[in-house]
Amino acid sequence: MTMQNSAVDADRALKAKHRAMWAQGDYPSLAAEVIPGLGAVLVEACGVRPGQRVLDVGAGSGNAAIPAALAGADVIASDLTPELFGAGRLAAEQQGAHLSWQEADAEALPFGDATFDTVLSCVGVMFAPHHQQAADELVRVCRPGGTIGLLSWTPQGFIGRMFATMKPYAPPPPPGTQPPPLWGDENHVRALLGDRVTDVRAERRTVRVDRFATPEAFRDYFKERYGPTITVYKIIADAPDRVAALDRDLVDLGRDGDLGTGPGGTALEWEYLLLTARRAG
Repeated sequence: MTMQNSAVDADRALKAKHRAMWAQGDYPSLAAEVIPGLGAVLVEACGVRPGQRVLDVGAGSGNAAIPAALAGADVIASDLTPELFGAGRLAAEQQGAHLSWQEADAEALPFGDATFDTVLSCVGVMFAPHHQQAADELVRVCRPGGTIGLLSWTPQGFIGRMFATMKPYAPPPPPGTQPPPLWGDENHVRALLGDRVTDVRAERRTVRVDRFATPEAFRDYFKERYGPTITVYKIIADAPDRVAALDRDLVDLGRDGDLGTGPGGTALEWEYLLLTARRAG
């Protein structure tokens, strides 16, 4: 019993850290300014229609939930970090979208079995630390014949490489957790979902990001707004040499990925995996 309680306490502490990480900075503005169209891409791929019940897992400020609502669906936007909902509610109001917002852990969703016609996540559920638990929940709350849709950064793509760049500067992850970009590996996701789904369709695509004038501007933007980057810099804040090294490494990443064709300077292509499947009956 003591070991079980310790595991529960450890998981609770880990989730508290995750919530705090995403609450800092300004992820809603990043999502709106840098990747505004990705949610709509996922909603279209899932074939969301009027009258459907849709759950967005790891919804953040509603990058996918709002387009789903605008498509006429009955939508719940769920996230571990409700601090992101304020910006989402404002964006929804401005666009005339009506949906519900609910705090929820992707690994223990507070919804009944087979509740939703479509369960989707746009660069959200990939950050849940225990991949199998999160995948099990996606399947559980989706009705038989319903759609599961995921859009995730790939390991070899720009954001996957950014996490690899930051990894040496952070402490080792807790035992049993897995890195987020694995959700961008088709074989990994197929293994997570297993034979509980059919009609799996997976495609690697890219989104063009050309809002940064220079690689340094990319680095500084993420240092200011992106929770995972802010967290790593806080960890090494008392080691100026390491801060300077990470500064250089992120600039090098931006320079290496620069296509050199952006209207303001730097242009980047960020790869993601778009995967849809149907829950087996």
